[in-house]
Amino acid sequence: MAHSYNDDLRLAHVLADNADNLSMDRFGAIDLEVATKPDMTYVTESDEAVEAAIRRTLKSARTRDIVLGEEHGEVEGTSGPGGRRWIIDPIDGTSNFVRGVPVWATLIALEEDGEVVVGCVSAPALGRRWWAAKDAGAQTGKSFMSARDIRVSQVSDLDNASLSYASMGGWDAIDKADAFIALMRRCWRTRAYGDFWSYMLLAEGAVDIATEPELKVWDMAALDIIVREAGGMFTSLAGQPGPWGDNALATNGRLHDAAMAYLGHFPDQGPPDPSWADEPEPEPDEQLDNVRTFDFTREPSQDLP
Repeated sequence: MAHSYNDDLRLAHVLADNADNLSMDRFGAIDLEVATKPDMTYVTESDEAVEAAIRRTLKSARTRDIVLGEEHGEVEGTSGPGGRRWIIDPIDGTSNFVRGVPVWATLIALEEDGEVVVGCVSAPALGRRWWAAKDAGAQTGKSFMSARDIRVSQVSDLDNASLSYASMGGWDAIDKADAFIALMRRCWRTRAYGDFWSYMLLAEGAVDIATEPELKVWDMAALDIIVREAGGMFTSLAGQPGPWGDNALATNGRLHDAAMAYLGHFPDQGPPDPSWADEPEPEPDEQLDNVRTFDFTREPSQDLP
């Protein structure tokens, strides 16, 4: 019988509820305290308060587990190194939070034996939450008991694909700016929904490809399992499964190789699969007309009891 992570998922919802209350209390406050970290990214009093609250709860509810958070690093549990680890991003999209843009979320994930097995993404300003547990599918809804299943799209052609990203910055740093622009031009639609939202829209089937060139594990861990349990793929640009690289490519699975052909970043050993070669653009005489048939269908979802 497969191991159930229901108790851990329920705890993740409790953590998210508390985080939502703390973050929404200060969202839009005119006296919000904002500082700049050494990497020139923002951190607010809400980032600090949310992470501290999550750590306090985990310290009593999951004494043995390790906790890794964006703001205060890793703290071992009573079990010592290894084992289970909670990975926390208190506010993903802090720049949006600071400017009053409602696209930000608390990301909560549980890793066990090198695999993310629980993920919860809570975006209270949007009134949305997404979650998943290993072998239990991915859901969205107002609460753990009131939800619907979500699935990725079935789009299989880049010409029909919707691509979401965070920004153009960072692609030059990995020498992939031209390749990223080429992929954008190849896709039917591109929008910078940004941060966690790109990946949650992908898990829902509204977006087909989501990618970013520079990320940390706490930016990706919760997103990884939600995308996978919704039927998609989540890897680094080097093809490494999971949130363990320095960047991310998430797709509905059908488009992964095609997107990797443009964005695959292999700094050492070269492409792991020789089929990941750049796809040729169609010859002019092959572009017979500009009428396309689009298939945006996805597997039907169903309400949970």
